[in-house]
Amino acid sequence: MSDVANIASALRAMAQLRPEAVALRVPQQASRSSELPPYHDIGYAELDAASDHSAAALAAAGITRGMKTALMVRPGRELFVLMFALFKLGAVPVLIDPGIAKRALRQCLDEAAPEAFVGIPLAQVARIVLGWARRSVRIVVTVGGPFRWGGQRLQQLRERVPKQPFAPVPTRPDELAAILFTSGSTGVPKGVEYLHRHFLAQVELLREAFALQPGHVNMPTFPPFALFDPALGSTSVIPDMDPTRPASADPRKLVAAIERYGVDMLFGSPALLDTLSRHCERYGVRLGSLRRVISAGAPVAPAILARLRPWLDPAAEIYTPYGATECLPLAVIESAELLQHTRAATERGAGTCVGRPLAANTVRIIAIGDEPIVDWGSVRELPVGEIGEITVAGPTTTEAYHARPAATALAKIRDGARIVHRMGDLGYFDAQGRLWFCGRKSQRVRTAQGDLYTEQAEPIFNAIAGVRRSALVGVGTPGAQQPVIVLELEADAADAAERIEAEARNLAAAFAHLRTITQVLFHPRFPVDIRHNAKIGRETLARWAAGRLGSAPA
Repeated sequence: MSDVANIASALRAMAQLRPEAVALRVPQQASRSSELPPYHDIGYAELDAASDHSAAALAAAGITRGMKTALMVRPGRELFVLMFALFKLGAVPVLIDPGIAKRALRQCLDEAAPEAFVGIPLAQVARIVLGWARRSVRIVVTVGGPFRWGGQRLQQLRERVPKQPFAPVPTRPDELAAILFTSGSTGVPKGVEYLHRHFLAQVELLREAFALQPGHVNMPTFPPFALFDPALGSTSVIPDMDPTRPASADPRKLVAAIERYGVDMLFGSPALLDTLSRHCERYGVRLGSLRRVISAGAPVAPAILARLRPWLDPAAEIYTPYGATECLPLAVIESAELLQHTRAATERGAGTCVGRPLAANTVRIIAIGDEPIVDWGSVRELPVGEIGEITVAGPTTTEAYHARPAATALAKIRDGARIVHRMGDLGYFDAQGRLWFCGRKSQRVRTAQGDLYTEQAEPIFNAIAGVRRSALVGVGTPGAQQPVIVLELEADAADAAERIEAEARNLAAAFAHLRTITQVLFHPRFPVDIRHNAKIGRETLARWAAGRLGSAPA
């Protein structure tokens, strides 16, 4: 792909190679029933031509190369057409999860300072009423609806420009391509600056990690991942679901779309796989066409993988890649190794094995610290088996947060000509070269007896029958925190709370590193991130636990 300027050029190349192949299958309209709605097929040539036409329309509105453009449209045909149109223009899409708190969303848009705002009428109303990016936006394009909302309507712009090939802007590899915001699971989301070379490197690493070839039929339940499919020669089947609520996706619709279109690859968060696997187990549903299942966003509980495995073809593979918005993918492990070789250690407090780093990535463990590190020369690298901060340098490692110099300084280390990213995660390497994840650095519990790490505690309690998930939190001042284990029970286990609490206390006493845990609390429903519904809001739970115990939160 050395001749590809950006990911939009990859679409052009695929349109020329496989013009009639289906690039996207999207629901024609959302359905509130359990029935799968009609789908619309979009071929590679059609998607390329539609994005050409839209690029010309957006150019007529005044959007130019390098212009930051907030894009707020629902997953579907328009999202993909407009994303590729913006890439062809050399503009910089700004993507933020729409379900985050209104105050955080406003802060994100104010920081990104987009000059253009392309969105559906509902987003335009919110922009006006809530003052989103009021100081920076000067070009407004409304997608759908009869009103302009202070700008121009996309449909009218399209009617004014001819349908003809649009020559993509010859972007440079180090040119800003997009601003993608983190999930904000541990604070206000941060805008990650993606250069064009980062997108192209991700395509190559995904191809390498999962042995992807053209012709796959993929169901990306997190829509932005579908943007890679045209470069990979895959067909994307967009599910009929709310992408901000993957845990609430209707498994009947997922199964129906998988069966109807022969989906052989599924990307889903751990929460979505939990929902889907429970449905398969309850109703005996086999997903015979699937050959690859990929889950990311948070550690996947071994119980979810074990529950899903029997309902797939014996030759199917379940991958749980490790990475972040700032660097993806970093490492990968397949379920067979996880279930057969590392699960027992995980449930004894070893942490969660996330596999071996991809060859292109340099992953190192450094001493834990909460201060900026300017240069790699001042780093203390740790040996095999010792827990520290996970760092990575590689072709997909991003270099800065947009308009967040303090956050950039905390997360990035200069190492000669390259940038090293501090993942904000803790872990270690074992003697086999596998990377083990022990939890978020900011969520470690700092007791007088030493630090406790979430992934070395929670899997132990998760193995108790009737426990849906657990969370280790700290109450009090760091360095003298009281460790508390909070349990969320399965729906049918409410009457077993007394037995479960006794088991939890026995487990805490049985493991030397957990003996400081003397408080067990039950919470009805854990707070989770809006993107994957899988990252537990431990900071929120810590404040709740402090209230229950009558202590001051940290």
